[in-house]
Amino acid sequence: MTLTDAAAERVRAVIARSEKPIAGLRIGVKNGGCAGMEYTMEFAEAAGKFDEVVEDKGVKVLIDPKAILYLLGTQMDFKADKLSAQFVFNNPNQTSACGCGESVAITPVQPERAEASA
Repeated sequence: MTLTDAAAERVRAVIARSEKPIAGLRIGVKNGGCAGMEYTMEFAEAAGKFDEVVEDKGVKVLIDPKAILYLLGTQMDFKADKLSAQFVFNNPNQTSACGCGESVAITPVQPERAEASA
């Protein structure tokens, strides 16, 4: 998983304003929404025992172990316009998304492909 400059800058800004110590940004996926899955994000005070830890552009990303095969190769971006500001996931494993953009269908990477890209 990688972050664009905009995403890294936004995460660093939010962490800097936090009143509690933040170990990193935990990213995962969960079942839900009309397309089947939703991305999850939360600031974590500590890394979980099995979290995959990725550091990019000065930001520590903690990937939920259940989400690793869904998020391989994903780039997180931050986009802002006149009406909204949001994190966007550019995921090569995503096969479709719902019309509102809140949920996605993701095919996990097969273990053979994951080993080849490591």
